[in-house]
Amino acid sequence: MSKRDRAARAKGAPEVTDSVADDLEVDLSSDDDADLRPQGKRSARGRRQGSGVAADVGSSVAVAERAKDTTASKSANPFVRIWTFLKEVVTELKKVIWPTRREMITYTIVVLVFVVLMTAFIAGIDLAFGKGVLWLFG
Repeated sequence: MSKRDRAARAKGAPEVTDSVADDLEVDLSSDDDADLRPQGKRSARGRRQGSGVAADVGSSVAVAERAKDTTASKSANPFVRIWTFLKEVVTELKKVIWPTRREMITYTIVVLVFVVLMTAFIAGIDLAFGKGVLWLFG
């Protein structure tokens, strides 16, 4: 009898036997909750392995499209590639949530105060160590 069983018996708790523990075990190998998982790369990769031929066709199509995109971008005119890059940058910048003028002023003041305080703190420590070294050695 283990310490846990003795402690449970001393407290008046029912004894847990191996047959009861076997009855309480849950089969975690079933994949019934697969549709509740996030649809990220890792979960899709895990489902793809066991789903058969359809997943292989889908993954090969994705790989072919990715290969086509990379070969097309490498063989294109460099000016076209730069223009495409700049258009994508502008598109991404349109998605940015820009701070308001008031928020920007607040953030700037917070940063400047922090920089001044840290500069004063480091200068104070530098001065203290300098005086300490001069007192100790000279």
